[in-house]
Amino acid sequence: MKKLVNDPLKVADELVEGLVEAYNGECQLVGSRSIVKNDIPDNKVALLIGGGSGHEPIYHGLVGRNLADGAACGDIFAAPTPDIVLEATQAVDKGNGVLFLYGNYAGDVMNFDIGAEEAEDEDIDVRTVLIWDDVCSAPPTQKDDRRGIGGLVPIVKLVGAASQSAGSLDELEAFAKKAVLQTRSVGVSMAPGSIPATGKPTFDLDEDKIGLGMGIHGEQGVAEIPMTTADELTPMMLDLVFKDFDEDTEVDALKEGDEIVFFVNSLGATTMMECLICLRKAKEILNERGIQVYDVIVGPLVTCQEMAGISFSVTRLDDELKAAWDLPCQSNCYSKMEGHYGG
Repeated sequence: MKKLVNDPLKVADELVEGLVEAYNGECQLVGSRSIVKNDIPDNKVALLIGGGSGHEPIYHGLVGRNLADGAACGDIFAAPTPDIVLEATQAVDKGNGVLFLYGNYAGDVMNFDIGAEEAEDEDIDVRTVLIWDDVCSAPPTQKDDRRGIGGLVPIVKLVGAASQSAGSLDELEAFAKKAVLQTRSVGVSMAPGSIPATGKPTFDLDEDKIGLGMGIHGEQGVAEIPMTTADELTPMMLDLVFKDFDEDTEVDALKEGDEIVFFVNSLGATTMMECLICLRKAKEILNERGIQVYDVIVGPLVTCQEMAGISFSVTRLDDELKAAWDLPCQSNCYSKMEGHYGG
């Protein structure tokens, strides 16, 4: 895979340096590889996100106004080390605790947990909420084993908004758990991404196959299905989301009158054309079920280098989540004006 880089082993450091420049004075580089806002208010309950690089613009592209306060950045598709997590935690802490919010991957959990322990040794109160929205990676009875994929965008947006007015770490933690519980995603891949250090694909996939349930770190899907059309694939993906809400005893089934945020994500190489073709079919299906799309996100936000693939994320809103969604936000990854699309 041809890539315009310098030293393949230094791409994570150099892309973070470039991202700080893209923030144009709103954020700063802290320690070895963390991005932190310059204007975090005193006594704010801080929100720290993070994970591997290579998924740009997330995770570290979600630091900004009414979003995350900072991000701990790992190497390409690798968790940030505990020292990076600690540096970021120290930088965002304003005396009222720090919430860690990140995808449920073993390396991230281990390193963020060590970073949390080290932060607590310095009297920084830390809580963790894991994002586990990938319905293909485990059944509803084992949600805690699921991976975090595209749903992290609406979840971070919601929790970032709530963090602006949260009175305590307990309050923000409870809100974040609600946002995660109401978010479900499914992803597919048509071709793999690659790791810059090797230049090689992360897995093999036949031309006539689609990988179902791929991971955003280049993990191969949990199953393969025949290559098909957008109008045939879209209902298959949505049915997996509907089924998951139906079978999870902790949430209600998606029903007529429910309001959702619907996110169509490109894994990198899939074009906006393809995303929009899938969106029109998805909207048709949702309308038939009486599910109201409160807002839409479309585009390559949770990527895996040049992976060809797409994911759908559904976040069901109640009044509390809707109020947080309506708050305007701005970052390198995602920005929105006040209110919602069409409202």
